Amino acid sequence: MSQAPVRVSPLIKLGRWSLLVVGIAYGAAHQSRLSKKEAKVREIEAQQKAVRDAKLAEEKKRSAEAEARALAELSKPRPH
Repeated sequence: MSQAPVRVSPLIKLGRWSLLVVGIAYGAAHQSRLSKKEAKVREIEAQQKAVRDAKLAEEKKRSAEAEARALAELSKPRPH
């Protein structure tokens, strides 16, 4: 009932292995290129984060001062 396995041409085997090796080499090169690009992007984002954090800290400080002034105004005794 079972048939003997079909003999695959050596040319087809060579083509399959060649494409496999080329695909792996392409993937490695592509990954390397993308990793370098991502490293540059992360460096830029890290620089921007420092500036953004400083702005947020200043904004938070101003907001806290404004809230403190508003609370001081509300807590002053009012004349009758």
